[in-house]
Amino acid sequence: MQKSVLKRQKGLARRHRRVRGKVSGTASRPRLCITRSNNNIYAQVIDDVSRTTICGVSTLGPEFKKTGAKGSTVEGAAQLGNIVGKMAQEKGVSEVVFDRGGHLYHGRVKAVADGAREAGLKF
Repeated sequence: MQKSVLKRQKGLARRHRRVRGKVSGTASRPRLCITRSNNNIYAQVIDDVSRTTICGVSTLGPEFKKTGAKGSTVEGAAQLGNIVGKMAQEKGVSEVVFDRGGHLYHGRVKAVADGAREAGLKF
């Protein structure tokens, strides 16, 4: 791999460790974790105390495919946030803590958060 790619990966890992040191999910307030690639986004609601995933959705899943949006766009990210918010509500989760996964809070990451808030999650 090139030096610049390794440097970016190390920076992302460092930022993610820093965020995870401050953000932890409980049964009453689980963690909404966002993982992003160039083409897709993955969102999970996780209870870190019992180490269980309450619900998860990605732009590759059938729920998202029904919307017809693309996973690499801000509009698609907002749709994904809406879907994960509704799934969490169905599982009885109304409040979460947001884990941006080391990424900057703008663009697609912010769109997922706004979509989840629109669906009724509080954070």
